[in-house]
Amino acid sequence: MELPTNDESLGLYTYWRSSAAYRVRIALALKALPYDAHPVHLLKDGGQQHGAAYAALNPQQLVPVLMHGRRVVRQSLAIIEYLEEAWPDAAPLLPGTARERGRVRGLAQLVACDIHPLNNLRVLQFFEQQWNVPQPERDEWVRHWIVEGLDAFEALVAEDPATGAYCHGDVPGLADCCLVPQLYNARRFAIALERWPTLARIEQGCLALPAFRAAAPEAQADAPSSG
Repeated sequence: MELPTNDESLGLYTYWRSSAAYRVRIALALKALPYDAHPVHLLKDGGQQHGAAYAALNPQQLVPVLMHGRRVVRQSLAIIEYLEEAWPDAAPLLPGTARERGRVRGLAQLVACDIHPLNNLRVLQFFEQQWNVPQPERDEWVRHWIVEGLDAFEALVAEDPATGAYCHGDVPGLADCCLVPQLYNARRFAIALERWPTLARIEQGCLALPAFRAAAPEAQADAPSSG
């Protein structure tokens, strides 16, 4: 396995509680790829992601962004697939056949494309700042879309013989990289996981692995000391 050299080092622009950045941190940890973390505080100073230098790096003003040498990769799923293609032999995150890869990508996109965008920070800030939506209504919005999405995820994995110890088989992969951060978000909004026994079982197995623990929000250098 070829690891990044000094002039091809990996750097990740991240925020400790960003679930999109969390996905990428898990992937990097599973692949045992060393990287330099560059924290971008999404709330401090009105949001450091809106500063001119970062906006030039990522016009969407979102995290994460991966730097591989001078190459820039944006969007969490694109970053993870980039890592998979650049280091295919380092703990593969996608299974071997097109059919299996389609299943795993579908599960990952259920989270990254359907659940997460509806409860992203910028959406909630728009509700608050532009429409003056009270906090209880904003929280209800978040819980509704998390529950609806995870209900579907549970249905897709609960009875599928392709599900194993993890979302697909007995090796953690792309779908698990997306699921675990979304369950972390569910807990943040006081959603009990008992209604999703398969997801809770998969999460328990993931969190027993050092890679997932190292990628956890509270383990990041920019996390508040209080957690």
